[in-house]
Amino acid sequence: MRHLITTSLIAAAMFALPAAAFAQAASPVGTWKTIDDETGKPKALVRITDEGGVLTGKIEKLFRPADQDQNPKCVKCSDARKDQPIIGMTILSGLKKEGNDYTGGQILDPSNGKTYKSKASLADNGSKLEVRGYVGAPMFGRTQTWQREQ
Repeated sequence: MRHLITTSLIAAAMFALPAAAFAQAASPVGTWKTIDDETGKPKALVRITDEGGVLTGKIEKLFRPADQDQNPKCVKCSDARKDQPIIGMTILSGLKKEGNDYTGGQILDPSNGKTYKSKASLADNGSKLEVRGYVGAPMFGRTQTWQREQ
């Protein structure tokens, strides 16, 4: 009898692990590698958190050549982030789940200091995040594909 209970617990645990992994993959919460549109090289690591159903993303790391400033400031920002370090900066805010997408947010491009409306959606079973920044309507913008960090 004890063997049967132990076997049942092990089987239950084996089925729970993929479900837990899927639950994480089905959410943008986690760490994402942003990719430069022009070079195709990694640009930054952004950690997305969920605070009461609202997603926020902060830069944790920048991938910069050794000859560049490794902790630059947002000199082109015009809001409270002006001249603040980019590492640790909140660049994504206000995204809320709406169907399969996350909408109603804003995203900052630290390279030009501009803030855009944003939306995001998961792709490739949660391994990629399509992040769109736009002005006015989503058709007037561009999409970046971020890769989930393991």
